[in-house]
Amino acid sequence: MNAQISPTAVIHPHVKFGKNVIVEDFCVIGVPVNGQPNLETTIGDDSHIRSHTVIYAGNQIGRGFRTGNKANIRELNEIGDDVSVGTLSIIEHHVRLEDKVRVHSGVFIPEYSILRAGAWVGPGVVMTNARYPNLPSTKHNLMGPELEAGARIGANATLLPGVVIGRDALVGAGAVVTKN
Repeated sequence: MNAQISPTAVIHPHVKFGKNVIVEDFCVIGVPVNGQPNLETTIGDDSHIRSHTVIYAGNQIGRGFRTGNKANIRELNEIGDDVSVGTLSIIEHHVRLEDKVRVHSGVFIPEYSILRAGAWVGPGVVMTNARYPNLPSTKHNLMGPELEAGARIGANATLLPGVVIGRDALVGAGAVVTKN
């Protein structure tokens, strides 16, 4: 490992860095998850984690990963190669971001979402995963959106639970997507 880690960064146990990784000031990497203290976190070669980013334990992140400042990446995600997550974006747990996915600033991606290779998400996009929030059964019926390969989502669009955005499709800025 020849990672450049800022002295102000907090690196928890069970974190593995590839070659040429940069971790800037005040990042927290490998935050333990309740009841699962030994989850391994892997960050691939040539990745750059910008200041104040928080990455929880159990993430498997490929090479060439980039964040903006203050990105928040929850636990147990699969993140491919050459993925970027912008400033102030939130990736909840159990999300899959395949190779070359781009997530711009201020984006919210909920649990159980899938973004296939080359998907592009504009700034301020909000995805949802609970069709009927606050019901007792809600946590057992979460379903995030799926963006097929090359799908593009314009700025400030909202995607409702479980919608599928087709291969190379374009969702316009400000749209509210309720159906596939």
